[in-house]
Amino acid sequence: MIRYALKCAEGHAFESWFQSADAYDALAAKGLVNCAICGSPDVAKAMMAPRVGASDPSDSLAPAALSGPTHPAEEVLKAMREHVEQNSTYVGGNFAREARAMHVGDVPDKPIHGEANAAEAKALIEDGVPILPLPGPPRSKTN
Repeated sequence: MIRYALKCAEGHAFESWFQSADAYDALAAKGLVNCAICGSPDVAKAMMAPRVGASDPSDSLAPAALSGPTHPAEEVLKAMREHVEQNSTYVGGNFAREARAMHVGDVPDKPIHGEANAAEAKALIEDGVPILPLPGPPRSKTN
């Protein structure tokens, strides 16, 4: 296992563990390494000092737990995402089609969430369909 300090294009710094350096490279190449704070896929390794173990075994340098948030905004964004996921229907890759059908009145309005590519999202916004991105990466794309 290897721990990397990472930073997204928005300037958010966070850490994540990977099975190996090759595993990180493979995930990053597929766009599967996302910012833990904003979900941006534009993530790069940040500078970090090597971790040097203590000479006295009782003075261990245990790695910090990564299960907790590193920034208060993470808790808020996580709660927002969980609220949306618990109170709406997941429509997957059909999000753009479903949102447009509701907007034009072909199907009844209901809360939905799903995935849309950049072109689909832009077209929805240009057509006045009220959409917002969910904070963080989709569950299928979490590290």
